[in-house]
Amino acid sequence: MSQSILHYARMEWPTKWDKLFDRNAPLLLEIGFGTGHSLIDWATRRPDCNVIGIEISMPSLRRGAKKKRVAGMSNLKIIQADSRNALWLLFQLSSISEIVINFPDPWPKANHHHRRLISEKFLHLLATRAQEGAILNVATDHTEYAAVITDCLEQNTFFDNSLSVPFLTEDNLRYQTKYEKIALNQGRRCHYFKYRRNSNSAPDLFLIPEVSQVPHVVLSTPQQPGEIANLFEPFIVQSENINIKYLEAFQSTHEELVIIEIYVSEEPFHQRICLSIRGRKSGDMVVSIYPMGFPRPTPGLHLAIYYFVQWLQSKSSETQIVTSTLKVPNEQN
Repeated sequence: MSQSILHYARMEWPTKWDKLFDRNAPLLLEIGFGTGHSLIDWATRRPDCNVIGIEISMPSLRRGAKKKRVAGMSNLKIIQADSRNALWLLFQLSSISEIVINFPDPWPKANHHHRRLISEKFLHLLATRAQEGAILNVATDHTEYAAVITDCLEQNTFFDNSLSVPFLTEDNLRYQTKYEKIALNQGRRCHYFKYRRNSNSAPDLFLIPEVSQVPHVVLSTPQQPGEIANLFEPFIVQSENINIKYLEAFQSTHEELVIIEIYVSEEPFHQRICLSIRGRKSGDMVVSIYPMGFPRPTPGLHLAIYYFVQWLQSKSSETQIVTSTLKVPNEQN
């Protein structure tokens, strides 16, 4: 991945933006910047601000990063992330000065509506990260989605409408995006929402998962890694808001090593990683995280090892824990 594209899972939670930008300045955020033209224009017009663009599409990220390099911008950071994850994990409370959301995916099919960005929960999350007086601008050309956005914004208690009407259908002061030009040329009506963060308190229901040292467990056991691979069958563990799926076992042909592919889902972070079960010359066995990719040692990862060790102990009463660096809730101990 280009060094000019940051990935939220590899960044500090929350991020010290003044350190990343090497200066303290107001934070401006565009969610879903698409081709990147409006993002570059924004950063150009606001050199006194630190501008952040969030996008999930790799082609869009590459286009945005290229435009940034060509323009030689130091006040712009481009981040690959789902916007909810980025808001939840990267931003401190009351840290954002302005937010732009241009033409979010309307997900028109009924069974896809849950994927839409603008919702009561999203506005609550955004309110916790936006400072008082922060500007929120949203644009869409999808009539049905515009009605949903209108309802969400009018019912929320954290943002006030800056207009005397629910939205504008013409805004000559804004940068016109490529998608916007296409919509207008095809005769679709655009809807422009302009809101501002008020002084109402927004309870922070979006706690950032604690990240600790990479965990491991040393076991005294008669089991060998090869036996574990043969015994393994996929299983699922659900613990409060954390779901763990143990998917598949892979045995090394070169050493006493078994890799277990797992998927850990803990709101708002999801990671597909591998557990390592490795035999040692001392006769002990170590269960840890396989150093592949960028595993994040969140509470869910600790629980993933904890429940796998429990599964191992269920297969052999002689399997005992020698040492452990796991951090798990008291009810699991």
